Amino acid sequence: MKKTVLLIGLGRYGRHVAEKLHELHHEIMAVDKSEARVNMVLPYVTNALVADSTDEEFLRSLGIRNFDLCIVAIGDDFQSSLETTSLLKDMGAKYVVARASRGIHEKFLLRNGADEAVYPEKQLASWTAIRYGYDHLLDYFELSDRYAVYELPMPADWCNHTIGELKIRQNYHVNVLGIKQKGALNVEITPQTRLVAEDTILVIGRHEDMHKYFQI
Repeated sequence: MKKTVLLIGLGRYGRHVAEKLHELHHEIMAVDKSEARVNMVLPYVTNALVADSTDEEFLRSLGIRNFDLCIVAIGDDFQSSLETTSLLKDMGAKYVVARASRGIHEKFLLRNGADEAVYPEKQLASWTAIRYGYDHLLDYFELSDRYAVYELPMPADWCNHTIGELKIRQNYHVNVLGIKQKGALNVEITPQTRLVAEDTILVIGRHEDMHKYFQI
């Protein structure tokens, strides 16, 4: 579903967010104090303004309640990030996501109006350590403290068997979400789906089960 997004802060992180939101066909209002930064994102946004997001009068003029999502992507000025986040919530923002650059920032943002705080360096560091810490892990996406989605090479003892024959859910306590065949993802999985050595498999499971059965 298309969303209307207010994106505040257009540094490197903010620009990447703008580009991805544009790719997903959302409507974006972008704001930054730097005219140069605003000009750089013009191809990816619906509207863009050069302004100070800590200016309460300016924020009110945007009609904050009309946005489905507000993203505070300010990374180099925590005071401005905190003030902007707090003002947005006071003005009735539906959902505010704010970028943190340190652990203490994350805590303050959550206490001052952010519905969710994103700490890119911490999250990417965790992904990097897990992804490259295991030779046989191809990709990884954490869903919670207990569950994640893993992409793995096809386990050798699964090859040439069907999912039904292996009773994967009962025996390994994971669910098969999809199979990648020559780069193409197949999510139409049935008990009759036969597993092939050259394919990779996407499973969702608890961390402890992945460690027990797959050494992850």
